Amino acid sequence: MAESTYEMVQDYYGKVLGSSDDLKTSACCSTDSVPAHIRAIIADLEPAIVDKFYGCGSPIPPALEGCTILDLGCGTGRDVYVCAKLVGPEGHVIGLDMTDEQIGEARKHEAAQMARFGYASSNVTFVQGYMEDLATAGIADSSVDVVISNCVINLSPNKAQVIREIARVLKPGGELYFSDVFADRRLPVALQSDPVLLGECLAGALYLEDFRRILADCGIRDYRETTRRVMTIDDVAIAAKLGAATFSSVTVRAFKIDSLEDRCEDYGQAARYRGTIAHEPCGFALDDQHYFSAGKPVPVCGNTAAILSETRFAPHFDVFGDRSNHVGLFDLREIPAPSGDGSGSSCCC
Repeated sequence: MAESTYEMVQDYYGKVLGSSDDLKTSACCSTDSVPAHIRAIIADLEPAIVDKFYGCGSPIPPALEGCTILDLGCGTGRDVYVCAKLVGPEGHVIGLDMTDEQIGEARKHEAAQMARFGYASSNVTFVQGYMEDLATAGIADSSVDVVISNCVINLSPNKAQVIREIARVLKPGGELYFSDVFADRRLPVALQSDPVLLGECLAGALYLEDFRRILADCGIRDYRETTRRVMTIDDVAIAAKLGAATFSSVTVRAFKIDSLEDRCEDYGQAARYRGTIAHEPCGFALDDQHYFSAGKPVPVCGNTAAILSETRFAPHFDVFGDRSNHVGLFDLREIPAPSGDGSGSSCCC
């Protein structure tokens, strides 16, 4: 089945779709609110790069300067080039895609985009390959700070292998930050081989509980949602095939940290945001349940304390307390919830 899945995906994205206007549903379309600084970078990209963009979110986290980023299923390179600007000339972005037409389009604009950014040399590399086999694509163990993906992991016939490869290439403290389509149930096998449903990012949508189990099997015991949007299926024929199943575009973040537990445990810790992340001086939303106003200590569970102190976010936070005194499960009611779109970048301070 794997080979036929690859062939269907390559055909749909390389030959069937001419642009995002050809999609039959809203599944593979951007639904997240894109921050203003990212919109400005997108506006400076070649139109062909943007016109053939098929993502379902805005999976570009903050604090990327100097990082090595891997974009799985980069397509024409929209998010690769956005990240190239954000990581700066000292960072590096790798875009991986299996489709000839997509990767060819991405490479075509590399020199022009580097000139627009004012970089003396390119900080991007486009690789043709499969996300289930990043070693063959030349991605070494513990070599990547952040892995991103925009509505692509659902297309893989072996999602567990994709997550294993992501866990392998991430550095300790590294982050998986991606947008994808998730289903509220496991879909019938018959639907999973439908070429249109597959290309529209529906046939391969993961049941979220199965995704949680896959992460745990790879040693990643905690993940966070940042945004969620219920998808609309306006095509009558497609809706009839899917029956009662519903789908959501979800942006998820997870960290490669050995000390994370499978529940939010309370150790009496707190964290204070310094207001130093670019474009987010007033506050920072870690996920849909954790918002940190600059300068204000917030109670946090042990996992959140680890995320804020053992990752690239460490320079931006003061974390108080340790794990010497356990007082039970953490009560999420103790923390302020994010407001607005959860980006943390639209507040007034």
